[in-house]
Amino acid sequence: MTDTPLPPEVFGLKIHPEKPLVVIDVDEVLGLFMRGFERYVVAQGLEMRIDRFALFQNIYRPGEPRHIDMGHGRQLFDAFFDCDPHTMDVAPGAPEALARLAEHASVIILTNAPASSRAARARWLIDNDMPYPLVIGAGPKGRPVAALASRTLGPTAFIDDLLPNLDSVEAEAPAVHRFQSVADERLRPFAPSAPDRHARHDTWPELADAIALALKLGQPWSGWSGIIAKPAEPRRR
Repeated sequence: MTDTPLPPEVFGLKIHPEKPLVVIDVDEVLGLFMRGFERYVVAQGLEMRIDRFALFQNIYRPGEPRHIDMGHGRQLFDAFFDCDPHTMDVAPGAPEALARLAEHASVIILTNAPASSRAARARWLIDNDMPYPLVIGAGPKGRPVAALASRTLGPTAFIDDLLPNLDSVEAEAPAVHRFQSVADERLRPFAPSAPDRHARHDTWPELADAIALALKLGQPWSGWSGIIAKPAEPRRR
């Protein structure tokens, strides 16, 4: 349990009271956050060495054996968002998959990010063909997901890359279907998972099929590979 207040958007969103609901994270699910952050870090004279499932502990000064400290990492993280992180690439197949799911379900984006990043994050979603309602949160996602799921009689699916968020949803809203997905291939081997409790699908063709099956959308979802197998072209601005 946590005393973190629920994001105010949770109470104002228009959610169909009978449709299935998809609640989905952004970083490493819809977008390749680590790659975008890496470009920023390198521009600051640092380097990224992916040797664990972590953020700041993968950042090093060139030639040094120890990663930078957490305080420095947090400063870089905040500065990255302040610089309008619009260079983050899209996870291959994500916009196409969400568009298909949105034909039959409500889609809500739930991301933990600095509050100041709202405009930039919303613009990134819109510019990359994912114009769905955005909720900016902080801390464990169980309570926000439970509140959102309570707004519909249909089944709910939650997708995130982080095991603690999936565990939080399991504790607060056990009826919600939970899926883990890690978009960056470099991070996948290091990501803690619990496949006996949270299904894991790291590519969007597999993930979209699994979500549709869990939500009983009644569509022939197999065979998506020809639609969304090609990697999305990086968008540079």
